[in-house]
Amino acid sequence: MASETNLTAIGAAAPTDTGEKTVFKILLTISFCHLLNDTIQSLMPPIYPLLQRTFHFNYWQVGRIALASQMTASILQPLVGLYTDRRPKPYSLAVGMGITMIGLLAFAMAPSYGTILAAAALVGIGSAVFHPESSRIARMASGGQHGMACWPTRLLQGNPALPGFRSWPCSLSSC
Repeated sequence: MASETNLTAIGAAAPTDTGEKTVFKILLTISFCHLLNDTIQSLMPPIYPLLQRTFHFNYWQVGRIALASQMTASILQPLVGLYTDRRPKPYSLAVGMGITMIGLLAFAMAPSYGTILAAAALVGIGSAVFHPESSRIARMASGGQHGMACWPTRLLQGNPALPGFRSWPCSLSSC
């Protein structure tokens, strides 16, 4: 009788076949876009000394540029995630990358400190819009194997064979 109970418990705990398949093309595409987005964000701090020399900024001004980028990304991402969890917006992937691109173009042509602050904020906003939906799409494309949602990003970003790319742990929402 005890063995029957154990078998029943094991059967109840076993995952059922949902018929979903992992879609590797989508996972690789999302991971590549994630790599681009995170690379853009990681390449911003090395240009701060260049901005400081070119525009004769003091450390306070450079710090505010970093703050504008990081605060918009950090504060808005959970808020965008709450919104898109209730109302999925698949187009927000393209919108997020587009906002990031506009921020980069604004950085390239920035004539003043205010424009640079706005450009840094746009890069942060683009990242905040991109990440929640990227995580949701990766989780869906994993076919129920949520660890599969992480491996392409880890392969591209945490690979020691690709020096210069930072390694970010997968968010719990995508794993």
